[in-house]
Amino acid sequence: MASWSEFASDEPRLADAIRVLIQQYGPGLGYLATVRADGGPRVHPVSPVITDEGLFCFVVDSPKRRDLERDGRYALHSFPPEESDDEAYVAGRARPVTDQARVDRLAGNLRAAPQVDWRLFEFTVDVAMVARHGSNGATPLAGGERSERPAVQVWLDPAGAVTAPDGTAAGAAKRRGRRRAVEEQPVPTS
Repeated sequence: MASWSEFASDEPRLADAIRVLIQQYGPGLGYLATVRADGGPRVHPVSPVITDEGLFCFVVDSPKRRDLERDGRYALHSFPPEESDDEAYVAGRARPVTDQARVDRLAGNLRAAPQVDWRLFEFTVDVAMVARHGSNGATPLAGGERSERPAVQVWLDPAGAVTAPDGTAAGAAKRRGRRRAVEEQPVPTS
């Protein structure tokens, strides 16, 4: 599992595109999917934080925090922009930050309310994706026309076998260098 910093160092343009979509309204906004105890999905809006140190989220005492404490698998999806259907997606594992000095530093820098019962989680990155829709991002066709399919860029961490957003196994990416794990592909729309 790569840290956000490792991913961003490896693929800075994709990381920047994800950061822009997550922070398009100022503070970070996204939908966090976690795994309930019965194996079902749970989705909540959250305010993720992207710093030079990593991708974090302060999570209050809630079902989603208990999900992350029990089973760290997560998926984070950006809020949709008002002017397009562009989207960003990141998935991996959330782990509690236990280094109190690091917690204190991030909480101070990000003005996390000390009186609130929150816990800081760092999100690792197994897969990262941006899909660009419309005339600015649709897949180019012969003759300069644009298809209705979005242009998709996917990064898979080769250090771990993951499932890509399209449901295909990504184990082959394990054998490739991180830079080569970036793919651009059209994805059919439903």
